[in-house]
Amino acid sequence: MTALQERIADVLDRDACSGCGLCPRLDPGVTMRLDDRGYLRPVQEGASTPIDGAVDVFDRSCPGMRITAPAAPEGAEHDPLLGPNVGLWQAWATDDEIRRAGSSGGALTALHTWLLATGRAARITGAAAERTSPRRTVPVTITTREQALAAAGSRYAPVGALENPDAFRSDSAVAAKPCEVAALRASAPQLVDGEAPLLLSFFCAGTPSQHATESLLTELGISAEQRVDALRYRGNGWPGRFTARSGELEVSADYDESWGRVLGPTTQWRCKICPDGVGQAADIVCADSWETDDRGYPTFAEGDGFSALVARTPRGREVILAAIDAGVIAVRPLQGAHLRDAQPLQTARRRFLFARLLGSRLAGRRPPRYRGFALIRLTAAAPREAIRVLRGTFRRVRAAQRR
Repeated sequence: MTALQERIADVLDRDACSGCGLCPRLDPGVTMRLDDRGYLRPVQEGASTPIDGAVDVFDRSCPGMRITAPAAPEGAEHDPLLGPNVGLWQAWATDDEIRRAGSSGGALTALHTWLLATGRAARITGAAAERTSPRRTVPVTITTREQALAAAGSRYAPVGALENPDAFRSDSAVAAKPCEVAALRASAPQLVDGEAPLLLSFFCAGTPSQHATESLLTELGISAEQRVDALRYRGNGWPGRFTARSGELEVSADYDESWGRVLGPTTQWRCKICPDGVGQAADIVCADSWETDDRGYPTFAEGDGFSALVARTPRGREVILAAIDAGVIAVRPLQGAHLRDAQPLQTARRRFLFARLLGSRLAGRRPPRYRGFALIRLTAAAPREAIRVLRGTFRRVRAAQRR
């Protein structure tokens, strides 16, 4: 077994793999496959021929090994729960077709089409439904508006964006989950010839099992044996409905039913101990800018979508301001307090993550190493709740080990 194989096996043994797709870039003999739980994992299918320096890149870049928060740019506004920013807006696509197709206002899709049209990016790498089998989600390379629209909307299923070699080309723009963006940012000095690609991400609640998609389809009346002709998790409205079509049969479920009851509860373990669901390693990040009720809790009523648009770096801010000037997106000011209220899962997860990590370690499951997120300070501010989270995590990890 090579040193890289040992590292990969260790991450898998600790259930710390996020399924990002980096491993095949480090060893061409590795392929990403769904495991028996429905999560994407690296599998050694060919002879192991790691690239030069593969172990060093893996140790520094694999989200199952470590995540280090990038240094905040000079002059950035810092939020301990949502990370630094050099610009924060509520945004939406000015093109009505794009706004409706996107999950939350279409700002990210609008940026994709504009980056391509202006030549600022030669291609966008992202994820979309597999063309001949839309039950599955796959990495894609986007070069046209039509392809960007086809890829619009969230995909709540396993996909490894870094499986796509185009993600490592300096003239690309990469749209990917926060863990994938962090891995690409960390590995770029060795794997990208030139400047790192423009990195775009989104607030991520985690990756559900592929089995959850299959279960939801079955519940809605499309069996495992039936062909699926189209499948969308969100979009065509905000938040949009889970919709699937098989021949003349079309079925759907609202956001609370699809994500809240079926998909979300199957989120993989690595996502539950993620320090950075908010994309601190990206240049630009989008998020749902939900309206909140009298209790301050997000409402999910259907309506015209709005994105929270966050510039993490000066490079990202320059792109956003140029897109605003070009009339591609419309914006208005957004306060950090509103975004915190609209994203209670992200703020609660980071606030008590150190307690969860400690509970996991005490139960015998070593988590990845995280640096630069001030997790101890955040958790120490609410010791009673932290103890509750620690105990709950300890019990869940021990129960999982007994199964």
